[in-house]
Amino acid sequence: MVKISILYPNKKDGRFDMDYYLNVHMPMSIERLGAATGFVGVTVEEGMSGAEPGSEPEYIAMCDYTFESLDAFMAAFMPHADLLQGDIVNYTDTSPVIQVNLVKIIK
Repeated sequence: MVKISILYPNKKDGRFDMDYYLNVHMPMSIERLGAATGFVGVTVEEGMSGAEPGSEPEYIAMCDYTFESLDAFMAAFMPHADLLQGDIVNYTDTSPVIQVNLVKIIK
């Protein structure tokens, strides 16, 4: 199983429209990727703080897609890549950090 993590850095003076992200971008993304063979699930998280209570979080938001394999994710994502990546400018002016992870433990 693989997890594709999309992390949005919390940059000073950066823009992130959480309402748009949750109510427009993610439903559009879930509609397309969630119907694919090999889709396991998705989570979205909003950063609350860093390690020190009250400090700024490193990331303003995170999204994790879980798929049975990297091939399954790529088959789901590639037909919609232009649409989904093109929508980024509608909710943020920062560049997301993307990491592909091999899931070792899940409970």
